[in-house]
Amino acid sequence: MAGKIDARLAELGITLPDAPAPAANYVPYVLAGDMLFISGQISAGPDGLIKGCLGGNMDVEGGAKAARQCGIAILAQARAALGGDLDRIVRVVKLGGFVNSTADFTDQPKVINGCSDLMVEVLGDAGRHARAAVSTPSLPLGVAVEIDAVIQVR
Repeated sequence: MAGKIDARLAELGITLPDAPAPAANYVPYVLAGDMLFISGQISAGPDGLIKGCLGGNMDVEGGAKAARQCGIAILAQARAALGGDLDRIVRVVKLGGFVNSTADFTDQPKVINGCSDLMVEVLGDAGRHARAAVSTPSLPLGVAVEIDAVIQVR
């Protein structure tokens, strides 16, 4: 049975993929009481990894699209963790955003907005969150963005 969040995803034309498998020795999420901790989700879409370096070979718009894909993966992991019931989400508490960028690139917040905006589009006020948006000289597999999440659930 589809819930409110599934209906909202459909309205937005978003189909969640299966939750991505971990790429190393960790679990994709940990549910501890009413808090769901989702491991970093790397930028990937239907055509594979979204690679790039912001301030180098990728612009802010491309980075924001990559961050949005990280958000879609976060929601897919949440769906897996919650037995398919995204309506158990109370609120997104915090996102941690990492942007593969040059030393002089300073628009990390604009890039991570791709994920933040998605959370609000899908979850409304429950998608508003605390956040970090930091630069890094490289990310796993050469991806442009990685984002982890802390979500309160019922």
